[in-house]
Amino acid sequence: MNFGLTEEQQILSNVARRFLEERAPMSTVRDVMESPDAFDDKLWSAMAELGWLGLIVDEEYGGVGLGFVDLAVLLEETGRGLLPAPLISTSLAAAAISDFGSDEQKKRYLTSLADGSAIGTLALLEDSDVLGRDGVALTGVKEGGGYRLTGAKRFVHDVGVATLFIVPFRAGSDIVFGVVQSSTEGVGSRSHRTMDETKRMGDLTLDNVLVAEDDVLAGAADGARALVRLLDLAAVAVTAEMIGAMDRAREITTQYAKDRIQFGAPIGKYQGVKHPLAEMYVDVETSRSLLYYAAWCVQEKPEALPLAAARAKAYASEAFTRIGTDGVQLHGAIGFTAEYDIQLYLKRSKWALPAFGDAEFHYERVASLGGY
Repeated sequence: MNFGLTEEQQILSNVARRFLEERAPMSTVRDVMESPDAFDDKLWSAMAELGWLGLIVDEEYGGVGLGFVDLAVLLEETGRGLLPAPLISTSLAAAAISDFGSDEQKKRYLTSLADGSAIGTLALLEDSDVLGRDGVALTGVKEGGGYRLTGAKRFVHDVGVATLFIVPFRAGSDIVFGVVQSSTEGVGSRSHRTMDETKRMGDLTLDNVLVAEDDVLAGAADGARALVRLLDLAAVAVTAEMIGAMDRAREITTQYAKDRIQFGAPIGKYQGVKHPLAEMYVDVETSRSLLYYAAWCVQEKPEALPLAAARAKAYASEAFTRIGTDGVQLHGAIGFTAEYDIQLYLKRSKWALPAFGDAEFHYERVASLGGY
């Protein structure tokens, strides 16, 4: 594999950074995160015009037709700016339909996801808060070729703005995936603010909801394996945003260490400040290496993806928590104030830590998958 970005990927990174600096500076981010759903439809439409929403959707369905490494490049930039938008959620929904949907389902759903007229998300967790097959208790009652669902999904990302949900449920001993639209009778949602107010999560309720036969993703014949793949894709996507945010937190703190004068010299002169900054740099670069190998595995070496994704998410979860905490600490007391942006990155680290598996969960996977 190539360990550097291609020319096209570097252009994507540069264009994304310039767009976000112009259209979603931190002042705009702060405004959007105060809205009920942390969502700006004009910004979303602009992202659709740039092709971001269909980046990994095939061209025949209205997308750009790029790969998961390219998506990771983009998500690094959105993470740097703490972009409040359901980009990860929609990309993961598109990935699920691309991987497991029929041609007719792809035509029906991917085009609207790519052009921004639909917003997708995964609805995986339930009351048990257990990731994977054992956490799926929602049971479908057979009706014709489809199923009736009654129950709830918890901690659904961007639930308040999503119009399309990928919902795993049990059908006998199998795990089945259904596409549920927010407009379907019996579907309800409730969004909650989190510590990181640029992100929203909440509950999806299903009251005798019909998943018709043509809304069942038949390509996910091995539902348990399909669920693992979706969780791995989600872990990689969240890790990409984490690394962008980690790097930006490091930059903010480094600049502050240069500007803050104490005892007649910049505080960055002192070893007690230098050493944490150096450790931040090492953590960011280590996390980035693990991330891009995992993103490469998505399409090039899928059998290695579970271990690669677990390594990347586990390390980044710990590293981002350290960087967020050290960044605020090195700012001193003002780092805790709402005026300074560094506290927003600490809050993002707290949101990202448990998203699709925390460090402990993924280290256990590393030990199991690696045969340790």
